[in-house]
Amino acid sequence: MKILVDSKELVGPVAVTVSYFALWYALLFGKQSRTKYRLIAKYKEEGKVFDRYGSNDPEMLAADRAVGNTQEQMVPFLTALWLYTIVVSPSQATMFGLLYVGLRAIYPFLLGSHLSKAQPKRVFFVTGPCYLIIFTMLGMTLFKLI
Repeated sequence: MKILVDSKELVGPVAVTVSYFALWYALLFGKQSRTKYRLIAKYKEEGKVFDRYGSNDPEMLAADRAVGNTQEQMVPFLTALWLYTIVVSPSQATMFGLLYVGLRAIYPFLLGSHLSKAQPKRVFFVTGPCYLIIFTMLGMTLFKLI
């Protein structure tokens, strides 16, 4: 099988990749950093010291989880996206990728600002479809090669 992809067809997958990194950096430098500095000020006002890495503060844990989950899914998603792009279809990869990034953007809202026991049920509405997208792209890539 010969794989040929015109560089113009890569605009969509490249945009999806850039969007995913933009989302991750927004969570990293926006949500996580903003939460940390807000909590440092809050704890200081209360006469306490905020221990960034030893704290069980539910707000910090939620911010860390939003960043961590997005980062831990980065490798499977981007690998599946680019394999699918090269082997199956750049335009379909773009559709899957945009859907995936959109779902990932919803994750912090479903997670909420405080980590609690309710999250697993709510975040499944994002994580379930995201896993399905990754497995679909990997499965269809493998199927096309076989």
